[in-house]
Amino acid sequence: MIKITFPDGSVREYEKGVTAMQIAESISPRLAQDVLAASVNGETRDLTQPVEDDATVRLYKWDDPEGKHTFWHSSAHLMAEALQAIYPNIRFGIGPAIENGFYYDVDPGKDITIKDSDLPVIEKKMQELASQKNPIRRTSIAKKDALDMFGKRNETYKTELIDELTDGTITTYTQGDFTDLCRGPHLPDTSYIKAVKLMSVAGAYWRGDINRPQLTRIYGITFPKKKLLDDYLILLEEAKKRDHRKIGKEMELFTFSQNVGQGLPLWLPKGTQLRLKLEEFLKKIQQQYGYQQVITPHIGNKLLYVTSGHYAKYGKDSFRPITTPEEGEEFLLKPMNCPHHCEIYKAFPRSYKELPLRLAEFGTVYRYEQSGELHGLTRVRGFTQDDAHIFCTPEQVKGEFIKVMDIINTIFKALNFTEFLTQISLRDPENKEKYIGSEENWQAAEQAIIEVCNEKGVEAKIELGEAAFYGPKLDFMVKDALGRHWQLGTIQVDYNLPERFELEYTGADNQKHRPVMIHRAPFGSMERFVAVLIEHTAGKFPLWLTPDQAVLIPVSEKFNDYAYEVAKELKQQDIRVIIDDRNEKIGRKIRDNELKKIPYLLIVGEKEVETNEISVRKQGEGDAGSMKITAFADHLKKEIENQSIV
Repeated sequence: MIKITFPDGSVREYEKGVTAMQIAESISPRLAQDVLAASVNGETRDLTQPVEDDATVRLYKWDDPEGKHTFWHSSAHLMAEALQAIYPNIRFGIGPAIENGFYYDVDPGKDITIKDSDLPVIEKKMQELASQKNPIRRTSIAKKDALDMFGKRNETYKTELIDELTDGTITTYTQGDFTDLCRGPHLPDTSYIKAVKLMSVAGAYWRGDINRPQLTRIYGITFPKKKLLDDYLILLEEAKKRDHRKIGKEMELFTFSQNVGQGLPLWLPKGTQLRLKLEEFLKKIQQQYGYQQVITPHIGNKLLYVTSGHYAKYGKDSFRPITTPEEGEEFLLKPMNCPHHCEIYKAFPRSYKELPLRLAEFGTVYRYEQSGELHGLTRVRGFTQDDAHIFCTPEQVKGEFIKVMDIINTIFKALNFTEFLTQISLRDPENKEKYIGSEENWQAAEQAIIEVCNEKGVEAKIELGEAAFYGPKLDFMVKDALGRHWQLGTIQVDYNLPERFELEYTGADNQKHRPVMIHRAPFGSMERFVAVLIEHTAGKFPLWLTPDQAVLIPVSEKFNDYAYEVAKELKQQDIRVIIDDRNEKIGRKIRDNELKKIPYLLIVGEKEVETNEISVRKQGEGDAGSMKITAFADHLKKEIENQSIV
């Protein structure tokens, strides 16, 4: 017999070789219907794999991320099986589960193009295969046999992947007539997949290398119930309405120009106003916590980033070096702000009495993202981080870390991000060569974050392999109005860059000591944060933040002068107001300005001139009646004051 321990601490005994599905059935037949995957001692496994020894077992359902991942991974295989049936000479690259669904990169064969119009046929085949309830069987084979199997099928992409695997057993999964190289986990059979929707077709270079073949990437999503798919498609339509690219254009916030370059946003006056208000908001908070603002160049000597390790880790993602013609020096567009801040720290001898030293900068950095991965403001080549670096003693690390957590909580509350998850991102213990620094430093940094979360009562999920190359971090995953999660704020503990830059301070013992560095960015980047904020609010920003708080709309041009008088008075009250004096019908002007998400529409005509008032319409609520100008200004200022928590 073996003992199975469950997350609630309860223990049951089972025969050796029991599967996770059998464990679920022993608890409840209903539970067995809902379970999609299992965790055995922390490793996600198929439901059909035997448990040979005492273990801790967790059962994952649809609502669990691990359950969805397993479901969508199996769905990628189902799509591949359908593609193989329709296109017999197709070759397969990789087909992972992603945040919402899955994709598969495929080479359909010479002179064959898979288009969006072909997706319904593939969907139909997937549904046919799913209904056959084919078991998904896991097999272990030797590397040599795997190479032979996939080589005979001319699966060159698969054999390349197998070649890179270490010698030993390799796992494949088979369903019906389809076998794929895969480590799993997967569903027990195809019948779990009840609803299918293939979303789009795109191009993708094999292994992300522009010099390798371009494959066809097919995106899809599946669900265990049709209603879940219907709900998702409704949500998708709402997401299209909230697309920050669409709203950003309507509200005249930002634009892009091919003449300037892909992935390089141009902030228009209203978008700039929005950004400046966010910066002002954060600067006010930072001032309360003792931060000092600094400014650093947009470029730096290549040796700076060699010293920091960024060139070794991010070199391929950076723009090519700029070489000076006379000196032959090499410069890079700045990929990170932290090396520059290290040099600011190093500019003077430092004492323990000066620490913690908190340096903050809205610093613009540049990364070479492939053109196919660029997406509005969420994926760009030039972006501004709300960056800060805290240089402190080892004893100050936890206290400073907690203060940063408080800052992030303040920001999220002010912008109505009421739901978010926290993730402790640690090293991958199986791939430590990805990181710099000593084992001792990493253990100290990781332990500090874990202890802070425990002390603050923060339920943070631990993710291995998600740490920065120089240190572990605490990431904040914000849930927006559509239920999507976005990684925004981050706090990182770094013992390694201070070592690489030989940073020191004189301690109370009059000896030299090494400071610890805390990296933090509550917004993450201004571009990505604004994009998420637009989609979260559908462009209806808090009144204190919105670029135009009110628009004056004269009924006809003969009331323009009165509109300008009202605007002057409101501006003196610090109300951000514009005038729509176009020669258009009043209905058209109201519709246009509602589309721009301006919170208050102020109509002025003959009656308003006579009574020295304005007729007020509130966005989404309609007519709010007539008000005196000073009364309206007081109303807005009170609304702004009620929203402010700084």
